[in-house]
Parts: sequence; structure tokens; C-alpha cells
Amino acid sequence: MPTALDLAEQFQVSLVGDGSLLLEGLAPLENAQPNQISFLSNPLYRKTAADSSAGALIVSQADLDFLQQEPGSQHQSRVYFVAKNPYATFARFAQSFAQLHAPVYKSGVHGSAVIDPQATVPASCHIGPFVHIGAGVILGERVVVLGNSSIARNAKIADDTLIYPNVSIYCDITIGKRCIIHSGAVIGADGFGFAPDFSAKGGEWVKIPQTGTVVIGDDVEVGSSTTIDRGAMSNTIIGSGTKIDNQVQIAHNVIIGNCCVIAGCAAISGSTKIGHFCIIGGAANFAGHLTIADRTTVSGNTSIIRSITEPGQHFTGVYPSMPHSAWEKNAAILRGLDKIRQRLRLLDKRNTAE
Repeated sequence: MPTALDLAEQFQVSLVGDGSLLLEGLAPLENAQPNQISFLSNPLYRKTAADSSAGALIVSQADLDFLQQEPGSQHQSRVYFVAKNPYATFARFAQSFAQLHAPVYKSGVHGSAVIDPQATVPASCHIGPFVHIGAGVILGERVVVLGNSSIARNAKIADDTLIYPNVSIYCDITIGKRCIIHSGAVIGADGFGFAPDFSAKGGEWVKIPQTGTVVIGDDVEVGSSTTIDRGAMSNTIIGSGTKIDNQVQIAHNVIIGNCCVIAGCAAISGSTKIGHFCIIGGAANFAGHLTIADRTTVSGNTSIIRSITEPGQHFTGVYPSMPHSAWEKNAAILRGLDKIRQRLRLLDKRNTAE
């Protein structure tokens, strides 16, 4: 178990209190015990923090000043880690403790795995049961591919990437270093491209070959059952540091910048370009061929149908929930807006004529 001083030195934060305190892990403010760490990042929870049994707290300087002056504080001997960003520091602490209990994937190839002789698989890799690795695949050092995953021909996966069970990686895909691909993800399936060819007598949807690929940068995380389609002629690109939640759909030729976060069930249509450091809420959706500026925030369930050119804006387009009877009344008004507009225009013309 690390001491408070060990953690403060490792993560370069200020320490207030007994540096010899042994700490076993992290817990919420309400449940933390004297041998655990919790954090405070929202001033609304200062009273909860003051009453918490946590032996150590990660706080800002302002919150530390408040807690130390709080009348009747029960924990004057508590240890404090003082950080500019307590939430991010909590995440780094959590990573450190998680590594103590993380599964260890020993290097080697399971006997049921099928690896093409033309694939490159370093001895430091872990290849799980029933994995298939195609011809021309190149794996970096310490790559972990867990059971029933498939990596098709000529894919390239860089060092220290972790691929959970039942992942499908199609041919020619490139994945960077230290990526995490969760179960059920499909990377490189055909984009949804069809050309209509119809006449009065019938016709068909003509499939457009999807001859591009997917390029994923370093330190990207892809959630469970997320799908990232290959490009039609150019590539679908996911920038380094981007984090993608579960059940997200990213269509062909989409370009996503660095360090974006995309929450579950979002959908991004083909050829849309998302800038760097964007935040996309759950079930948000984007029309195709748009350009979204850097540091744009899009609230959940919002539909974006036009490009956003000014960086740093926040967009929301969701009606709050309401009783069904109230919604029916509002919907009736919405249906009549065009008629109301026409009547107002007529009144305006009459007033102008007079």
C-alpha cells in the first residue's frame, strides 16, 4: 500500500498532513473509511466532505481553506492532497490503485488461436483463445488480444494496445499505441454507401465499394459495441487521446480531432469533421459533410444539421420532458405556427397600407 507521501510525490501535488498514512484505495465521500481517499471537486459537497470519514481528501486550495476553517470539523488530522484539478488528480490516483489489482496478461499464444504465418506477432504479446490474426497483420510489443477477437489482413496495432474479447478489426486498419478497444466493437466495416438507380419500372441501390480504411491515433478508447466504418475512398480518422463511449456510430470518412469525448449512442454521419477537444453528449447526432470547430460542446440528444465555425460554443437542442397532456397542447401550437405567421404578415401589410 502506498503512503500519502508516495502518492503526493508520484503525482506532484501538495500534501497537507501525515505523509506516513497508509492508503488502501478510493471511495465516495459518503462511504470512505479512514484508510481511503475521496475527492471534492464541487463546492456544493463541502459539507459532505467535512462530515466524511475519509482519511484523505483530494481538494483545491479554496476547498482546503474552507474545510480547515469549518466549525466543528471532525477530522482536523485528515490528510489533504491539494491539486489544481482535483477530479483529474482523482482519476490518476484511481489508475494507480487499479493497476495493483489489474489482471496480468502473460505473454504467449493460446493453443486455440489461429495466426497466419505471414503475421508479425512479437513474443511479448498475449493472444487469447480462439483469436484469429490474418496475413500481413503487424502487432507491436505487449499487445493483448483477448478471446474470440478477429484481426483481418494487413491491420497494424501499435505497442501496449488492449483488445477485449469479441472485437472485430477489419483489413488494413491502423490502431495506435496504448489504445483500449472494448468488447463487441467493430472497426472497419463498410460505410453505408449506395447510389440510387431507379426508373418507373424499378431499379436498385448500387453498392459503392468502401476502399478507404480507419486510422486510430494513440491513447484512444473505443467503447463496447461501437462501430467505426471504413472510408469510401479516403480514410476515417480518430485523433489521439479521443475517448468514445458504448454504442456510438461513426460513419465513413468522418474525421475526429484529438482529445474529444463522445458519449453513448451518439451518431456522426459520413464525411463530417469534428475538431479537437470537442465534447459530444449521449445520443447527439450530426448530419453528413459538416465541419465542427474546436472545443465545441454538444448536449445530449441534440441534432446538429449545420456546420459550426466559431470555436468554443455550446449547443443544445432538446425539449425538456413534460406531462404528455402539456406536450399535446404545445404540439398543436407548433403545427399551427405557419398559419399564425401568414396571418401576422397579412396584418402587417394592412397596417403598412394604412
